[in-house]
Amino acid sequence: MDGYTILYGMLETALKQAGEESGMLLGQELSIELSDSLSTSKTAYFGGLDDSCFVLGIDSGEAYGGQFYLMFLLRDAIVMSSILLGIPPARIQEKKRLSIIENDDIDAFSEIANMVNGALNTVFQGTLPNKVRLKLLSPKKFIPDVDTLDAEEPLPDGDYLMFRSKMEMPGQELSHLDVLIPVALGNLYDPQPEEAVEAPAAGEAQGADGGADVAGGEQGETSSVDAAASGTAGVDSIVVLEDNEEQRQQMVDLVSFTGFQVAEGTLNADIKELFAGRNVKLVIIGSQDADDRELAVCIKVNAIRQDFPLPIIMSAECWTRTAVLKALKYGARDIIIKPFNSDDVTSKVSRYCKIAPA
Repeated sequence: MDGYTILYGMLETALKQAGEESGMLLGQELSIELSDSLSTSKTAYFGGLDDSCFVLGIDSGEAYGGQFYLMFLLRDAIVMSSILLGIPPARIQEKKRLSIIENDDIDAFSEIANMVNGALNTVFQGTLPNKVRLKLLSPKKFIPDVDTLDAEEPLPDGDYLMFRSKMEMPGQELSHLDVLIPVALGNLYDPQPEEAVEAPAAGEAQGADGGADVAGGEQGETSSVDAAASGTAGVDSIVVLEDNEEQRQQMVDLVSFTGFQVAEGTLNADIKELFAGRNVKLVIIGSQDADDRELAVCIKVNAIRQDFPLPIIMSAECWTRTAVLKALKYGARDIIIKPFNSDDVTSKVSRYCKIAPA
């Protein structure tokens, strides 16, 4: 699914954090890794669903009104809730096989769901420009071929953005977690550019007397000026900011596969000058410890491109949870750990620049 890179980045970070925190609650290592996104509809999604599931609604309030949904397979919910309740492994497998879920299981699973909602709140509140509040609603169980779909249940009819994550836990076979977000709400979180209007055919831009449409020409000229000032006109480029010359050159080499021009400088470089004449696709900011001075560079970039947001990746040698949250708050979309892993850099740069890896 093209677009929605801001939303994808927020969910990727939040779900990864949710996995780590839920794993701490369970006393087990748990990873939740966002792996795919696509457009779907309620009919298409539930039409292809073979397994029973839990539907967890999340009410989105304040400036981003609406609801979106977390979809856990019932057997995954049974495994995680049973572990939290301290149920013996053999009994867990039996409950999973027979799809046995009791009130205690639902209460325990709700605790795990609260961890996921907490992580989503932390990342969304730290990333979105306006105030947002996410509130977890009571879970609903849906069993295919038993429960009936109607216009509002287990979620409203309509088109959705689906983000699928793989869940992994040592010694357990877990499936996936899906996040279904109505397209209208997704566009509030991550506004998408309007499709370009086709250029008028020859002669259509002229007035009845054959003269040029002066008003139209003035509008086009203003748009070009605005685009140039914001850094959305010019040569497709990636900007790399890093004080360490050797690491800066290494990153320049790693992003060369894109074919984009690379503008480089230190953290004290003139951002406006680097952006001049460039259609900047991505900014990579290298730091030592991701301290406030280094993170403040994100603010400078966002100040220039506040009307045309672009992805920022922050790199550092050591990332703590606090540092990651601060980076997101300052406007970074993703992080990279030094020393650089070339596959990690290639994957993230490809995704944010919307190109296929070399």
